Amino acid sequence: MSITWRLIDSGPTDAYMNMAVDEAIAISVIKGDVPPTLRFYQWQGPAISLGCYQRSEEVDLLYCRERNIPVVRRPTGGRAILHGGDLTYSFSSKNTPPFFSDGLLKTYNHISAAFLHALKGLGFPVVMKTRKEKGRVLTGSSICFQSVSFGEITIDNKKIIGSAQKRWTEGFLQQGSILLRLNAEEMLRVFRGSRTEEITSSMTGLYHYRPSLDTERLKEMIRDAFEEAFGVDLNMAPLTEEEYSLAVKLRDEKYARQEWTLSR
Repeated sequence: MSITWRLIDSGPTDAYMNMAVDEAIAISVIKGDVPPTLRFYQWQGPAISLGCYQRSEEVDLLYCRERNIPVVRRPTGGRAILHGGDLTYSFSSKNTPPFFSDGLLKTYNHISAAFLHALKGLGFPVVMKTRKEKGRVLTGSSICFQSVSFGEITIDNKKIIGSAQKRWTEGFLQQGSILLRLNAEEMLRVFRGSRTEEITSSMTGLYHYRPSLDTERLKEMIRDAFEEAFGVDLNMAPLTEEEYSLAVKLRDEKYARQEWTLSR
């Protein structure tokens, strides 16, 4: 009998609800109410997500406010991401063997390997880093895609997927952004201290290599790669009523509140 996990494709959603839904799913998965869940989603226009522990001053909040670019703080760590030209995913699971019981790095590596397989299947010359890149990483940068760490995926030594985890005793949430179109000009305005040459030399988008890439095909390949890597069937299913109610509560009481966004 095959193991069944859940697949959700939310489409474009507002920034605050996106984060709230991810946390609600993770809570539900860890409680055992639903199976491990892979979620795809996008954004209703440009948005900024800050890492959970990142200083909000690293983003030009006034510029974002003047241009109605929402800024939200993620439950996961890492650095800031400019969304809108990306396909975003989250994956939630309990810390169960054989794939997810050995800590953050091995868990991250298993998930990255599935994405690597999917992108290779589409013909992209991707590589997964097996060590920290020390020479090129801009350690003072506020931008997620300017740091390449263990298990992350690159093309031509440029980061293509940025991911981070939030871990609990019994499970985890991993969130990630697959860059489709690089918008260096907007990044220069949004992220304080950023420079064009640093942005363009450290990150890239899939559309640069294949302008006609079909994102639906990309999602299909990722789904197939997850099924093969983990020996499961991914079945499309919606949020439960309990998850949706919790997500609305988390959006209103946490993610849409300035107290959370500006907490650091």
